[in-house]
Amino acid sequence: MFRFEDPIYLYLLLLIPVLVLIRWWMVMIQRKRLRRFGDLELVRQLMPDVSRFRPLVKFCLLLAALALLIVMLARPQMGTRISQEKRTGIETIIALDISNSMLAEDVAPSRLDRAKMMVENLVDHFTNDKIGLIVFAGEAFVQLPITSDFVSAKMFLSSIDPSLIETQGTDIATAINMATHSFTQEEGVGKAIIVITDGEDHEGGALEAAQEAKDKGMRVYLLGIGSTKGAPIPIPGTGDYMKDNTGETVMSALNEDMCKQVAEAGGGAYIHVSNNSNAQEQLNRELDKLAKKETSSTVYSDYDEQFQAVGIIVLLLLIAEICILEIKNPRLKNIHLFSRKKTVALLLLFVVMGASAQNDRDYIRQGNKQFRSGKYAEAEVNYRKALERNAKNPQAFYNLGNALLAQKKDSAAIEQFQQAAKIETSPKRRSYAYHNIGVICQGHQMFGEAIEAYKEALRNNPDDDETRYNLELCKRQQKQQQQNQNQQNKDNKDKQDKNKDKNKDQNKDQQDQQKQQQKQQQEQKPQMSKENAEQLLNAAMQEEKNTQQRIKKAQHQKQNRKLQKNW
Repeated sequence: MFRFEDPIYLYLLLLIPVLVLIRWWMVMIQRKRLRRFGDLELVRQLMPDVSRFRPLVKFCLLLAALALLIVMLARPQMGTRISQEKRTGIETIIALDISNSMLAEDVAPSRLDRAKMMVENLVDHFTNDKIGLIVFAGEAFVQLPITSDFVSAKMFLSSIDPSLIETQGTDIATAINMATHSFTQEEGVGKAIIVITDGEDHEGGALEAAQEAKDKGMRVYLLGIGSTKGAPIPIPGTGDYMKDNTGETVMSALNEDMCKQVAEAGGGAYIHVSNNSNAQEQLNRELDKLAKKETSSTVYSDYDEQFQAVGIIVLLLLIAEICILEIKNPRLKNIHLFSRKKTVALLLLFVVMGASAQNDRDYIRQGNKQFRSGKYAEAEVNYRKALERNAKNPQAFYNLGNALLAQKKDSAAIEQFQQAAKIETSPKRRSYAYHNIGVICQGHQMFGEAIEAYKEALRNNPDDDETRYNLELCKRQQKQQQQNQNQQNKDNKDKQDKNKDKNKDQNKDQQDQQKQQQKQQQEQKPQMSKENAEQLLNAAMQEEKNTQQRIKKAQHQKQNRKLQKNW
């Protein structure tokens, strides 16, 4: 991208046609004066050393230098640049919910738009702090890595839309875990995770994620947006609302209880967002409580000053104007007039081309120097500038991949290596790109992808012993991984079988124990001998005999009483 920082100075370019008119008027006056002496052709013959074209060339050079000086005042800018700044502040990661439920309009103009306005106001409140941006729905990804470039933060914020994530839902735990790993390694600086959501957590695990963030010295703040009564979710561009499988309108309500629990687990605070500025003020007060520390920040800008190249062109034009004399050079008399014009034009063209802005090779050399010094971020910027100059430079892609790899941006580095391998014409250099892809994949235990990359590198450079060694090592690691996986599966199966056998043994032991208890109970009953049994039987028979005798005796006595009475 190209722009002028102060384009108002470009109005000074109107001086150029004015000077041209003044020059033409002066030439006319000069010719009138020469005519007073006689015929012009005769006068020119009397002045053989005076050139007709050198003054015009010198005037054109001065006009070109003046025009470029005006362009310098307007400050032409193009490409990117970085600067290192010392800042004292906190680090904040904002996790913004962009699920479809955030389109509800119970908060004006909508939940999502209101949340974006809050984030923008928060960025305006920051001065020396760092900010990062994560968007999430059913899954999460980093929209903006943590940075002090607030202009970029606002630019990324404006492009946020629910269509960025295809998987719908609300996975707060994944967002918090990703934010936990997105901070810098600075110690002693306050770190805050601000989750802006309507609280409809569909995945769970948010409390555990917030507790883990708190254990690492971070604070989790929940900004609940929406109403607890619920609101329908509009479908953009249709004027209708989302409906469920039964045809009923879906109502999305704020889950305040869950938000409060997550904020409490994360050691932060819960703030309800409504149509006023109370939530913004409360959040600012909470963030002001965090500890601040001086940190070094790398600030990226979309535009870099290019006046230096214009200044070099101006200097060369002025030098050329001084070196060109108004009288003819006797050594050039034998050169044809047309050839001299052509030579001067080519000379000016080469001067302008030689003094133009840095080409892609210059940026690559600067990037290589910074890379060797360990300044990988600065090297990355120079390699990207080289690609802006020449988008088909394989060396710039390859070196950019190395700079990203040094910053542990592995996925981005693989993309650059793939692009370098695609446009590289030298098989040997192409093999280097595939080799690095294999190294990255092998480091992430993606042995299948690493093996394919190493094979492709060997196809382009069969004599690369290092790649061949890595290929064999990767095959062994893949085999070992498969064996470990098989062993793990076998161990799990054996463990399951062992558990089954153990359960069977436990059941058998319980049955045996029950039998043993029954046997013991039977053994505990008193055993009666044969003699005791005969004695008891005889006693019973004697008792029965005595009973019969008493009955008979009683009957006999009753009859006697009756006879006596009758009588």
